[in-house]
Formats: sequence, structure tokens, C-alpha cells
Amino acid sequence: MSYGIGIDTGGTYTDAVIYDFTSGSVLAKGKSPTTREDLSIGIGKALDMLPENLLRQAEVIALSTTLATNACVENKGGRAKLVMMGTSRKTLEWVNADIKYGLDYNDILCLNGEYDWDALVSEHDAFFHSAEALGVVELNSEKNNAQNETNARNVLKEKYGIPLVMASELVGERNIMERGATALLNAKLLPVADRFMRAVRRALKERNLDALTMVVRSDGSLMVDETALSRPVDTILSGPAASIMGSRALTSCGDCMIVDMGGTTTDISLMHDGEAQKTRGIRIGGWRTQVKGVFIDTFALGGDTRLYVRDGQLTLDNRRVEPLCSLAMRYPHIRTELENFLPKARASTRPLHEFFYLISMPSQPELYTESERELLALLADGPKMLGSEEMLPYIPDCERPEREGLIMRCGLTPTDIMHIRGDYCKFDRETSLIAARCVLRSLPYYEDEEFRDLNPFCNEVYDLVKQRLFENIARIFIETTYPSIFKNGLDDTLRAVITQKWKTRNAPQDGFFDIHLDAKTTLVGIGAPTRIFLPDVSKALGAECIIPENCEVANAVGAVVADISAEGKAEIRACLLPDGEAGFTVYSADKNLAFTEYDKALSAAQDAARTLAEKRARNRGAMGEVTITVRTEENTARAKDGSKIDLGTVVTARATGRIDR
Repeated sequence: MSYGIGIDTGGTYTDAVIYDFTSGSVLAKGKSPTTREDLSIGIGKALDMLPENLLRQAEVIALSTTLATNACVENKGGRAKLVMMGTSRKTLEWVNADIKYGLDYNDILCLNGEYDWDALVSEHDAFFHSAEALGVVELNSEKNNAQNETNARNVLKEKYGIPLVMASELVGERNIMERGATALLNAKLLPVADRFMRAVRRALKERNLDALTMVVRSDGSLMVDETALSRPVDTILSGPAASIMGSRALTSCGDCMIVDMGGTTTDISLMHDGEAQKTRGIRIGGWRTQVKGVFIDTFALGGDTRLYVRDGQLTLDNRRVEPLCSLAMRYPHIRTELENFLPKARASTRPLHEFFYLISMPSQPELYTESERELLALLADGPKMLGSEEMLPYIPDCERPEREGLIMRCGLTPTDIMHIRGDYCKFDRETSLIAARCVLRSLPYYEDEEFRDLNPFCNEVYDLVKQRLFENIARIFIETTYPSIFKNGLDDTLRAVITQKWKTRNAPQDGFFDIHLDAKTTLVGIGAPTRIFLPDVSKALGAECIIPENCEVANAVGAVVADISAEGKAEIRACLLPDGEAGFTVYSADKNLAFTEYDKALSAAQDAARTLAEKRARNRGAMGEVTITVRTEENTARAKDGSKIDLGTVVTARATGRIDR
């Protein structure tokens, strides 16, 4: 195979590349705004920027996306519910499951004891009926091969006809809270994945492109697109993982920190000796999962991060909005509305200069309030300004439809400021200028002459972006260098020190003591905004900064250069056999086996792990020879008297293969 197509759909832009596997080079690239109301439009426009003769020669199409990542960070997704068997609401509250694992108590039904599903369905029908997708998880499901999860799935799918996933199909560790969070998050992300894959297939079909289609998983490996539809939780770090693969392909750095700034988030990852650092369970947006992936620290900062006024101060929000300069390209009348609003703009607790537009109508409108449905109907006619007479009555009704991705907020962003400064000139600069002046009206510390000159305001915005970037890079360096000390994160005092270091970075040293934050590795910038913001941050950290060629499409490159890998696990635990003798039980995905001798149990566990790993790799699209490595971990502890306690043995097999290219 000589050529492949890489496509990355981010929260702001969709990128596409033609990659030559023989020369290891990018032959062509395209970038188009992500069209959230119909993702296929943005995907199609990016593909149309590539030479048609090269598109026809591609034999594989590899996809990465930050849609699931952004949904986690922004707390968006479908309406999902989780059934937890073998635990109670009291236990959830005792472990602070909402804060620690991201489990909203309103989305969970706890069951304990006997499971009479006919009675349970009758009793909790309203709970199940309110869901678009379900997850089920059982305590210690490995002991009975998840039989109760299977029974629940069979009954609930037949009764309600909605997607349902068992936690045991997704992950295999014991912690029921993490397993439950993984299953619930997977259920929430099902509509996100479905919408994405439908859009991809529509764009490809319209261009008569019929090649093997793969999706980047959170560990940087690939899986076939059908698997991604049922396991979207495996893609929660798809885009960030692709950026690592792309960085490795575009630079020669073996040791580096990769800083990937997009429209919605900035993703930080670490590479050592050319290999991405991994995590045993991804934590993102308040969710604590058992999904294996590359180490990524994701925080809300991008070109489309919302700028707003809070308590009289200009502030960077954590949410992504569409830049007003971009909206004006599709709806030119909004510039006129902003011009008319500018003389009336005054300090307000509400950002009345912002707009909303409709992305899609809900599949179950009856689940929304009458006022929310009226809001959606109003926006069906096009974008509406929050400060307009039409919208003012519906301001309280915007939150839930926005959170669930039905409507999109549009406001002032760093992307607008880039247009004002001339650092990025793709959309309507004049609309950005008017919007900036609207926001200035709410800032008491700008005088009239500063109102006319936007440079101080633009400098303040740029500094806010650089400060958040500096604070988070420094935080990550400290947390990863001293993991045992900062396992619960940095405290407010140390965060304040980091902020002060940024604010005094250019001031002469004074006094008898100073703290230095010095990075000992290279910072590699991925994504178009890093050219503007990362060099100054790198300088403040004393680090080298590299912005590679094609950095703006690194994720699309990473998607097409990734390989396929999969893990299989089996666990050995000491037990008493039916005849009363000591023995060992091997727990695997397919079945549980008992042995009197440890060596035979170990051999069986290794075989089971190998078989499962290869099966999963083949299911994800691996062709030809598959390389399998096996790792055995014996877990022990010491009793008070010093004796060794056997906590079981975990056998992990990893199968690595390639698309036949």
C-alpha cells in the first residue's frame, strides 16, 4: 500500500491529508471549519482540497476526532442511564462517586440482591424510558462471567429497544465505580459516535471513496469503524492520541512534551525514547474510567474558548463557543445586529452580545420543557442574539439544550482577537472588532481612549491565553516529576506561586530568594494557535520550542500512520477446590478454569490472554502476521508478621499488527 488518507475532525476544524507510506511524507493537505450542524460538509470540503487522482489511489482511510474528548470536557452527550448491580446509593454517596468518578446520582439505578427483571422493569419503567442508551455493571462480574449483566442486557434491550452496553464488554478491572463510569460514559457518547460515522460515510459515498476505514483509539492504535460505533468510549482521546502519532512522524524528538492546542481544548502529552507515556485509566472532564490510553492532560483552552466579563474582569471560560467572526461568514446579518447593539451595550451580568443557533432538534422532544421547545423552534429560523427582544425571555432555557449539543453559543474568542491583530485572517474581521467593543463596554478599567484603541484589550486576551497555558504546563511538569507528592494535584498555594511566576517573568530579580520553573525537555507545538502562544510560554520555562512543518494537520497525519494493537488479560487467584484442596482459578473473558497446580494455571492464563489479544486485534482490523508479547505480574503484600500474602497474578498479552499497507 502506498497512499492513505488521514482525516481529523476537531471541535473547530476538520483536516485531511494524503500520506505516502513509502517516503513517509505528506503529499497534500486540506483544512475546513468543522460544521457541527452537518459534520459531512466540513469533512467533504477538507477532502475536496486534496488531488482527486491521489484520493483514488488511497487504500485506507484513518479517522481521528476530538468530538468525544470535547463532549467529556464540556459535559455533553446523549441522555444515558446506568444500572449498578451489587451496590447501593449509600455506597455511592460514601465514596463521593459523583465527584470522584463523574457518576451523576440522577443517572444511576442501584440494585442489590435478587434480580427479578419483570418486577424491576415495572417498578422503574420511568427511569428506563427516559434514557436514549443504557449501561449495566455488576460487582465482581468476573466470578460468574457477567451473567447478571447479560440477563439485564437481554431484558432491557428487548423491552426498550435502545442501545445497551455491559461494562464487562468494555473493561475488566475490579473497581465497580470506574467500570460503571466507563459504561455510562460509553452510553452517553453513542450518539456522538453515530453522528460522526454517519457524516464520514456520507462524505465518502458522495465522492465514491470506498476504502478500508479505521478509527484511532485512545492508546494511539487503530480499530475498524464498526467497532468505534459500539465502543465510542475507546475514542475519548482519539484526537490527542493521533497528535502524538503525528508528532512522532513529523519530528525527530525522542523526549518531548507535545502541546496540541485546538479550538476547544489543549492536550498535553509526554514522549520518552520515542514512545508515548501511557495511563492505566483515563480521567477526563470529571470522569474516572478504566479505558487504557496515552497519557493526556486535557484542559479547556483553545482558539474558540469563550471570553466574557465576570465581576468586572475579562475572563476565559472553560466552554467552547463559535467565534463571531466565523458565524458572520455564514450569516452576514449578525454584523449589522452587533453594530445596532453596540451603542446600547452596557455592563451586564449577561453576555447580551452573544448569539445562539440551532444544531438539531431533539429525537424525544417530549423530554424537554415547553419553554425549551419554544426556544428551539425560535432558533430554527436562524441565529438569534441573546440581547434581542425575541431571546430575552428564553435566556434561562438555554443551558440544557446547549449542554446536550442541540444549540450552539457564539461569542467573542481568542480567534476573534487573532483576526483583530492580523495573526489569523480567515473570517470576518469587522465583526470581531464590533464584538470586542461590545465587551469593552462592560469593562470599567478601560478608558475612552483605550476603547478606541483595541491593542491593550488584545494584549490582555493574549496574555490570558498564555498564562493559562503556562500554568497548566508547569502544573503537569510538577505533577509528573513528583507523582507521589502531588497525586491529588497541586494545592491553591502552589498554583498561586506558578501564576505569580508568569506575571513577574520579565521583572528583575529582587530579594534573597527566587523559585525557578525550568523545563528540561523540548516543547513541540501542534495545532495552528501554538505558533502564536507557545514560544513565549517556552521562553518563560527556559525550554526549546519546536513548531514542525504541517503541525496544523498533525492529527490527520497521526491517524494514518497509526498501527493496530489490542490487549487480552487473564487473572489467577488462589482458591479452595470443590474437594476442599487448595488450588487456583483462572478468570478470563470466555470462561473460568480451576487447577491444582500453579504452573498449569499460569500456562492456561497465558494461552487465554494470547487468544483474547489476537482476537481483539483481528476484530480491530489487523491483517497478516500479529506480534504478541506477554507480561506476568505477581501481586503480593506483607502481613504484620512479615509473611507474604498472595493477591493473585495478572497475565497481560499485547497483540500488535498492521493494516496491510
